[in-house]
Amino acid sequence: MAHCPECEAVIDMEDDEVEEGEKLDCHECGAELEVVSTNPLELRVVLDEDEEEEEDW
Repeated sequence: MAHCPECEAVIDMEDDEVEEGEKLDCHECGAELEVVSTNPLELRVVLDEDEEEEEDW
């Protein structure tokens, strides 16, 4: 089980159900998430290209 880093909703899945690099959507806020680690299960928000450019500034 993990939490959405955007809205903190519980993402109900086990670490053996996903692979690193896999993408999924949060059922609460709709954020696109990527599996960063499976043990422990860790997710990060996938930024679109516009958001990535803003962070570089």
